[in-house]
Amino acid sequence: MVWTKTVTRKTSVTTIFGIPQCDTMKKARAWLDAHGVAHHFHDYKKAGIDPATLRGWVDRLGWEAVLNRAGTTFRKLPEANRAGLDADRAVALMLAQPSMIKRPMLVHGDVVEAGFKADRYAAILA
Repeated sequence: MVWTKTVTRKTSVTTIFGIPQCDTMKKARAWLDAHGVAHHFHDYKKAGIDPATLRGWVDRLGWEAVLNRAGTTFRKLPEANRAGLDADRAVALMLAQPSMIKRPMLVHGDVVEAGFKADRYAAILA
């Protein structure tokens, strides 16, 4: 007699947020495809970002982790706009110019990950 155990795995929708021409986005999407992870791509340039979604990320991760200060869009801002940032000002900047949001932002179930690191994606999506 053979005993089998059926394992029901909870599946979550995986969404990756960013802009298509970003090199890090390309790496993240290639990793997801190579590992057979079905995902939805949300393009900031075309669809913008919902204020409640962005605020939720900032509340969970901190604005410092969500704001892409290394990108050209942020660096081209006048110094007055970059100085003295707090969560509310950072959110306002990111809503006005979604290119300032860290890329990619991965949402899988209740997990939110800023940026791409293969080992983190493997752990999250295992």
